[in-house]
Amino acid sequence: MAQGSKKAVLYAICVNAIVTVLKGMAALATHSAAMMNEAVHSLMDTLNQVFLLVGLIRGGKPADREYAFGHGQKKYLWNLWSAIGLFSIGCGLGLAHAWHAYHQLHVFERPTSVAVLGLDIAPIWISAVVLAIALVLEGYVLLVAAKEFALRMRAAGRKNPFRYLREADDPTLLAVLLEDTIAVTGVILAATGIAMTQVTGNKLWDIGFSVIIAAMLGVTAIFLGMINMRFLTSIRDQEAERAFKDICSTHPEIERYHDIRSVIVDETHTVVVAEVEVREERLVGDLRVRIDAHERALLARVPEERLNDRVREYAETRAVVQATLERTERIVDELEAELKERCPQVFHLTVEVEGIAPSSKLDDPEALLS
Repeated sequence: MAQGSKKAVLYAICVNAIVTVLKGMAALATHSAAMMNEAVHSLMDTLNQVFLLVGLIRGGKPADREYAFGHGQKKYLWNLWSAIGLFSIGCGLGLAHAWHAYHQLHVFERPTSVAVLGLDIAPIWISAVVLAIALVLEGYVLLVAAKEFALRMRAAGRKNPFRYLREADDPTLLAVLLEDTIAVTGVILAATGIAMTQVTGNKLWDIGFSVIIAAMLGVTAIFLGMINMRFLTSIRDQEAERAFKDICSTHPEIERYHDIRSVIVDETHTVVVAEVEVREERLVGDLRVRIDAHERALLARVPEERLNDRVREYAETRAVVQATLERTERIVDELEAELKERCPQVFHLTVEVEGIAPSSKLDDPEALLS
């Protein structure tokens, strides 16, 4: 799963770096506020995705002496820094540039032509070519991220993409998908603003659409920040908890379960803790046979001349404890195996066997012995 996210991030870094340079050059040549905000937008996207890549690399380290459950949460921290920091900065820079452009409306005149390789080209054509290239490149990256997102959604058995967008467990992929969606939207908005300015001669269209582009960066920062905050605040794995309840409900030796808790460490590591009570009749069922087998095995290791009542009493007590522990351990192992099969992200399950649920047969001695 992380490999798919890394692929999407690498594509996004390369494309956004190229697009940033193209948009920046076009903005300087045409004096377009919308194009400049698009350049800032692409620069923030590039830096943000560098942060995402660093988070993927550092968060992919396995458990060690310092981090018992691995470094997975570092990824969310890097994502949070990039979302809140970079996109907030991008939003601020974009709004500041729009404000500056508004106050310079009657100070600077836009060039009527720009010399490129000895040719005089109208600024509108420079903007059109750059935005067309950006639309194709960013559209391709969006397609890569969307395919990976759709693959994850199908694997999770979900059908509603908007609901899965809120509930998905990989904020890195969501960040790339959301950023590229907004990048494509930003290109369309910039093109609209520049076109309206060209048609009407009113520069306020260009400035107005540049404000919208800057505001989108701010909204993106808030949304991505909220997504990553979920995973930094011990969020529960609802899917794993539901699966554990289903497994306990159908397990023949579990009477009841309670106090089920879980923590998502990262998208591939969930910790689940629960308490269960076992059914008396199922646990006691063939326990006598197991106790006798363990007792015989223990006594067989003792020389004949050392056998006495005290040794036999110890062997019987030890056999009872060992048989009971083996039975409860087997139950826990079965629960863990089935839970991990249903929810591969669960890598640690702690089950506390609280006790034996009393059987109603205790009130009826004849039924107990039947």
